[in-house]
Amino acid sequence: MKNEVALYVGESLGKYGFPEGHPWGPDRQDAFWKEAVKRGLDRRAAITDPRMAAAEELHRFHTEEHVAWVQEKSREGHGAIDYGDTPAFPGVYEAAATVAGSAVHGLDTIMSGGALRTFQPIGGLHHARRGGAAGFCVFNDIGVVIDTLRSQYGIQRVAYVDIDVHHGDGLFYPYEEDPDLIYADIHQDGRTLYPGTGHAHETGKGAAKGTKLNIPMLPGMGDKDFFAEWEAVVRHLRALKPEFILFQCGADSLAGDPLAMLQYSPAAHAHAAKSLCALANELTEGRIMGFGGGGYNRANLAAAWCGVLDQFIRGSE
Repeated sequence: MKNEVALYVGESLGKYGFPEGHPWGPDRQDAFWKEAVKRGLDRRAAITDPRMAAAEELHRFHTEEHVAWVQEKSREGHGAIDYGDTPAFPGVYEAAATVAGSAVHGLDTIMSGGALRTFQPIGGLHHARRGGAAGFCVFNDIGVVIDTLRSQYGIQRVAYVDIDVHHGDGLFYPYEEDPDLIYADIHQDGRTLYPGTGHAHETGKGAAKGTKLNIPMLPGMGDKDFFAEWEAVVRHLRALKPEFILFQCGADSLAGDPLAMLQYSPAAHAHAAKSLCALANELTEGRIMGFGGGGYNRANLAAAWCGVLDQFIRGSE
């Protein structure tokens, strides 16, 4: 396996952004890319072209009805795909399918030995349900990857780690009773922020009880609090021994994000990425995929994601 990181960026991925001043605008990838080039990260990663998912790949996680609905709204080019947060625009289907397709391509690249890790700044759409869009997320690219790992590669024990400020409800609830989906999510307390879920007592159901870890953070908590809570994530993964790690590193948990109230610095994201790379080397033959997730302060997302990418590269050198 090549000891390199495949970085997914390109015009078609950048098109996943909503118009008319929406917080998730189409300029987010460019903000990251300018900082990555400034830091020389573009010369240390394998720049990889995006790829659009086929409908049958989307169906691994999503219902046929949801995929058809997004296609219809994409042709119409107006209205909402969900209850109002996620607007339609012409080509939204192709843009969202490219997020998912690039994730699947990244997975295939790792599993074929073409790269050790991948990073996709425009990805990590963790609110989309199997049957619907939600919270700026049209298709759940990580859900598609999880179900592809299982159906195409026979890898069952998958760890999903999420430090986005919002709880990853679109991944927690579909796998809440699945003992082989190892889940760890540090997020702002659901009593104070969308989607209102991810309470500490939610640890999985039935045979999966204890395989899920939700760590709600109170508004105003910062790096010191994050570093302390992060140790529980490390213990959780080490105890449950995943075969593959997926990391959603939303930058909306940094101080100054317009939609949330945590106070991390980019050091939190770099710390988590470094730690997960070490765990991947220990548990999963180095295999880890990173997804940018949320983040609505452009300077914050550029700094956080570049910190993650830098640690992915350092961990594979």
